[in-house]
Amino acid sequence: MSSSSKAEAAAAKPPMRDALVAAAFQLFLERGYEQTTVDDIVALAGVGRRSFFRYFPSKEDVVFPDHERCLADMTAFLAASGDEEEPVRRVCDAARLVLRMYAENPAFSVQRYRLTKKVPGLRAYELSVVWRYERALAAYLRERFAGRRDGTLQADVIAAAVVAAHNNALRSWLRSDGQGDAAAAVDHALGHVQSAFGRPSGPPDQQPGAAEDVVVVVSRRGAPLWRVVQEIETTLGGGLTRSN
Repeated sequence: MSSSSKAEAAAAKPPMRDALVAAAFQLFLERGYEQTTVDDIVALAGVGRRSFFRYFPSKEDVVFPDHERCLADMTAFLAASGDEEEPVRRVCDAARLVLRMYAENPAFSVQRYRLTKKVPGLRAYELSVVWRYERALAAYLRERFAGRRDGTLQADVIAAAVVAAHNNALRSWLRSDGQGDAAAAVDHALGHVQSAFGRPSGPPDQQPGAAEDVVVVVSRRGAPLWRVVQEIETTLGGGLTRSN
């Protein structure tokens, strides 16, 4: 085989990590998760046990191969935040990194979701992964809210809300076999968190509760009530009506 043919063959061959994941899921679907051993996986992938454990500490880890990378990306994203960043919006954006990971390979994500539903041990493992994401969000918010009264409580509540909103939309998308716009669903869910806990966007004079929303009406002492109401109605452009 020529050097160019060898290079082409090497390029066509999936990386060992990906080959192990593919072999594992093929066997999980054929035999079931509990009936598949690490030895079965490495035999199908054509590698040794040492190669498997170089990439994955356990059989459970091969089911969630991208979460360590995603958690590292999220932690780095939050660490790079400036003081000017609105904290709640920032953690919502961090949660979108997790969605992006799932959306990169919808078929694999749906396959994993179905497998996880069937295996109690994998559900427990998944909960531990979710908890680590939540702790990363809470750690960032705790730092930003350090000067607030009940800052730690607020940070933990908001982090939990972000995770709950994200997962609600994500699981709906997975249950639909990856159909529809996952990003739009997650944006909608996280919008509830932003509206409940975050600061409104836009210039201060355009935010709810700004000075332009306050109306002051000056009326002479002793003026009849209907006259005062009329003045208010005129000021608000007909927003009120007067009863006779």
